[in-house]
Amino acid sequence: MDENKQPIGFFDSGVGGTSIWKEVNALLPHENTIYLADSKNAPYGLKSKEEIIALSIKNTEFLLEQNCKLIVVACNTATTNAIDELREKFSVPFIGIEPAIKPAALQSETHKIGILATKGTLNSELFHEKAKTYTDVQIIEQIGHGLVQLIENGDMDSPEMAELLENYLQPMIEQNIDYLVLGCSHYPYLIPQIRKIIPSKITIIDSGEAVAKQTKNILAQQSMLNNSTEPGNNAFYSNSDIEVLRTILNKKEKVFYLDF
Repeated sequence: MDENKQPIGFFDSGVGGTSIWKEVNALLPHENTIYLADSKNAPYGLKSKEEIIALSIKNTEFLLEQNCKLIVVACNTATTNAIDELREKFSVPFIGIEPAIKPAALQSETHKIGILATKGTLNSELFHEKAKTYTDVQIIEQIGHGLVQLIENGDMDSPEMAELLENYLQPMIEQNIDYLVLGCSHYPYLIPQIRKIIPSKITIIDSGEAVAKQTKNILAQQSMLNNSTEPGNNAFYSNSDIEVLRTILNKKEKVFYLDF
């Protein structure tokens, strides 16, 4: 197979990384893609670093078996806990995703920003290294206990979700944040609910667009862009209920169950 036509691989602890896939697909519509949702093991945010590394290696090995030319780790927790090990073990380029602290910190006028993320991301060394570089900004951290599970169960618009978001966001609002960083690739799907709770003056930031631009840059630098003018072929795999994945994609993509 022509190396340029080989697919871009994506993996996440579930369906949330499709928010990243959508940004990459919008910017690079001619690229072939393969997405792996490890929903059976979601959420990664409650697992140990060793477990996250082992799952990330397993996911990568599956995508490499499908001849992926580049892998997007479409999961904040997997990136912050495992990307160094993945880069050391495999020769394929990796694109990671981590909370977009930098743009929020640099643009904040109240010098207070909120970060909603998983326990695994907020407790990681990589997150703390990045966070402590912005000494003039107060970073208000909030673990999104239960949010990923509700999304994975298809309960995005449930009363339970609304109650959890209210409990997590209200203390940030009271502390006068002007930026809210979504530090989990599942959370962009909650933006409509979040907008009902937070004032309009608070800007929401996620990492999708930045990841898409970085993916394009790396492919261009390594002369791996697919030069086809045809729309790319996309395949999605889940080791749990594929209907949740199919619903969140909101279009007739090819979705397969994978005993993985």
